[in-house]
Amino acid sequence: MKNGVLFSMFALFVFTHSTVVAQIEQKTKTFELINLERHQFKFDLFSPGFSYELGLFKNQSVSTNLGLGMATYQEGWNYGLALNTRYRYYHNFERRIGMDKNVSGNSGNYIAAAQAIYFSQLRIDTNIKGPSDFNLGFYGIVYGIQRTYPKGFNFNAEFGAGYYRGDGVPSGYGPLFGFTFGWVATKRKSRKPTFD
Repeated sequence: MKNGVLFSMFALFVFTHSTVVAQIEQKTKTFELINLERHQFKFDLFSPGFSYELGLFKNQSVSTNLGLGMATYQEGWNYGLALNTRYRYYHNFERRIGMDKNVSGNSGNYIAAAQAIYFSQLRIDTNIKGPSDFNLGFYGIVYGIQRTYPKGFNFNAEFGAGYYRGDGVPSGYGPLFGFTFGWVATKRKSRKPTFD
């Protein structure tokens, strides 16, 4: 089981490294973001919290979210405050532009390396047997869909799977589902597609 986790982490590193190198070698400027927002700050209303996304390269960003979340795996479930981080690769900007669809506000589909930490201090409820001060960490891959609308409303839905590492409780594998609905507080690029 430990070898499987190490192999998954190595494969994720190789995928991320090769994607970053390919982006740097493109003829466009390294930090030119054609369709991706440079900064995007969002207030999450569905699961109270906030999100921040930083555009890195043409189709890649990193994001972090602090809000309510649920972890579920073989040992049970845990609900409370969670810190989520993602390294996203948006794969369908060109197709959306070709169909004359909106790409502003990072409206696209993505594959992401995912990490989440569920804090014991701000836990609301759990059915996992163990000490009261245990923490959980999630490491895996997710597929997500994000859309931002003209007035700034945004939704993000993602699903994936990975390894839940317990601190004080047993570890195991399980799914990850996420849904946020909120409002983007930062100014967005024009809704009209941008071409090279």
